[in-house]
Amino acid sequence: MPQEVIRRKRDRHELTAAEIASFVKGVTDGTVSEGQIGAFTMSIYLNGTTTAERVALALAMRDSGEVLDWSATGIDPRTIIDKHSSGGVGDEKVTLLVVPLAAACGLTVPNLSGWGLDYCGGEMDMLASVPGYDGAPPPDKYMKAVLTAGGAISGPTAELAPADRKIFKVRDVTATVESVALITGSIMSKKLAVAPRGVVICVGSGSGAYMPTVEHARELAESMAEVAAGAGIPSVMLLTDLDAVLGTAVGSAVEMVETVDFLTGKYQDPRTKELTIEVTADMIRIAGVAPDMAAARALAEARLADGSAAERFGTMIAALGGPADFVVRADHYLPRAAVVAPVYPATDGFVSGMVAKDVGLALIALGGGRKRPDDPIDLAVGFTRFCQVRDRVGANQPLAIIHARNEVEWEDAARRVRAAITVSAAPPPPSGPIVIDRIERWP
Repeated sequence: MPQEVIRRKRDRHELTAAEIASFVKGVTDGTVSEGQIGAFTMSIYLNGTTTAERVALALAMRDSGEVLDWSATGIDPRTIIDKHSSGGVGDEKVTLLVVPLAAACGLTVPNLSGWGLDYCGGEMDMLASVPGYDGAPPPDKYMKAVLTAGGAISGPTAELAPADRKIFKVRDVTATVESVALITGSIMSKKLAVAPRGVVICVGSGSGAYMPTVEHARELAESMAEVAAGAGIPSVMLLTDLDAVLGTAVGSAVEMVETVDFLTGKYQDPRTKELTIEVTADMIRIAGVAPDMAAARALAEARLADGSAAERFGTMIAALGGPADFVVRADHYLPRAAVVAPVYPATDGFVSGMVAKDVGLALIALGGGRKRPDDPIDLAVGFTRFCQVRDRVGANQPLAIIHARNEVEWEDAARRVRAAITVSAAPPPPSGPIVIDRIERWP
C-alpha cells in the first residue's frame, strides 16, 4: 500500500526496488493520490536516499511508460548517445546545437528535453516558436524523425516516462524541487526512456543555474553518474560555469535565431562554442567514433565548419513538422515582439559581473518565462546582443536589445537588466574555461 511505503521512508528505512516500483506504478495509473505523491517526495527531500534507491526510482519512472527499442533499426547501438543539461540562463540552446552536430559526426541522438521553469528556459519553448513543430510526437513518429535526421528533440509525452510529469507537478507545489535524489530521478528517467548507450550531461553552477555552487553541482553530477552506471550505461558529467548568461540571446524565438546563426556560422559566441564542442566531443568519444578527445574535438569542429550540422538541424526541424526551409528563412517564421530597443548602462565601462538569475527573472516579467509548469508564455519576447563579461559598454554600446510586448514592460526589463549587471572602470580578469570539471563513470 502506498501509505506503507511513505511511512517506511518517513521513518528513514531504505525502500526496496519492489516498493519503489509499486509506488511509481500507482502514480502512473492514478491509484496514488497527489497528496500521497507529495508526502513521498517530502520524505525523500527530508531523509535522502541511498544509491540503490535512486537507481530504482529512475528505472521505475523510466518503466512507467514505453522504452524505445532501436534493435530493429540497423543502427549501431554504440552510437546512440544522449545529451542533457540541468538548466541555466541561456544554456538550453546548447542542446539544439549539440544534437545536430553530434548527428553530423555519425551519432544517433534521441533527445527528450523539457519546458522552461522559473528563471531557466527550456528547449521545448524554443522549438514551440517554430510553426508546425511537433514537440510531443508518438514514439513511432519520433523514432522515424531520429532515423531521418540522425537526431531529434521531443518534450515529455504520455508514452515516455509519464510518471515524471505527475511527480514533477507535485514537487513544484510542495517545495521539493531542489531534492538531488528527485532531480536525479526526473532527469535520468527521461534519459533512460530513449534507450541510449551513453549520456553526457552538463551540470551548471553559479547565479544562472539551479545549482548555486560547484559543490551543489558536483553532488548532483555524482548522483546522476551513479544512476547511469546502475542502469548499465557510461556517462560524462560536465560541471559548467553559468555565473553569467550563456550566449547572446535569452528567450524562445530569439534563441532560435541565435541557434541558426551559430550553426550557419553567422555568429558563434565563444563560450557557447567552447561548451558545444566539448559536449559533442565527449559524446563522440564514449561512442567510440574517435579514439580520444583531440580527435573528437577535431571531428566536431570540422562538421560545424562545413555546414553539416546546419543541414542536420534543418532536416531535424522538418522531420517533426517544421518548415523545410527553416534554416534559411528563420526570421520569416518566428514570432516578433512589438517593441525592440536597446538598453544602455548608466555609465561607460566594462562588464565586470552579472547576476544571471536576475536576467532570467526579467524574462519572466516580460512574459517569456513561467512560474508554474502549465503557465503560458510569450515566445517572442526576450533579449538579444546580450553583453558578456569583459565587454565594453556605454552610451553607444548597449547592455542588450530588449524585445517586449509594450513600452511599460520594456521599461521594467531595462531597469532589471541594469540592476543585474555590474559595470566597472577597468575590465575584470579573463574568465576561466566554461567546463570546470569532468566526472566520468562506466558501469
